[in-house]
Amino acid sequence: MKLTNLLLTIIIMTASNNAKAQTMSKEQKKAEKTFIIHADEALQIMKQEALRMNIKGVGLVSYIPGNETQSWTSKMIVAGATGSEGYNYIAIAYSKASEMAETLQNSGSKVRPVKVGEFDYIGGTIKKIDSGYLLSTFSGASGEDDLAVAEKAMDWLSTKFK
Repeated sequence: MKLTNLLLTIIIMTASNNAKAQTMSKEQKKAEKTFIIHADEALQIMKQEALRMNIKGVGLVSYIPGNETQSWTSKMIVAGATGSEGYNYIAIAYSKASEMAETLQNSGSKVRPVKVGEFDYIGGTIKKIDSGYLLSTFSGASGEDDLAVAEKAMDWLSTKFK
């Protein structure tokens, strides 16, 4: 009997947490669908720009619904390499994105002290849209080159939300 009550409690708590995490306005759901439709093309634009600049690395685009980070939807792409000697481009790209998700500023903006798990690297850009935020980041070269690649994708992707 106690095991049944425990399982029932766990199921109810899980369902409650999932329902809370999935609560989005119609506008946010529409924006998330728009993001999903266009994310792959934005990543291809990022990859093409990286290859044009002779850069190998990892790109990431994300959509955060609302005015504060509670969840995100993201996609990533490898543009030639997941890393190099001593560098994990995937980890660095996600670190840039996680910094932006918390500060709502471009990565490396120095708006607050760096936290454990962050590198304070330049190379990620964030843009406010009506229903939340778009993030674009790249890792594989200098911060300035990474930012140029990320901005190319952001410039294109953000037009899909006007």
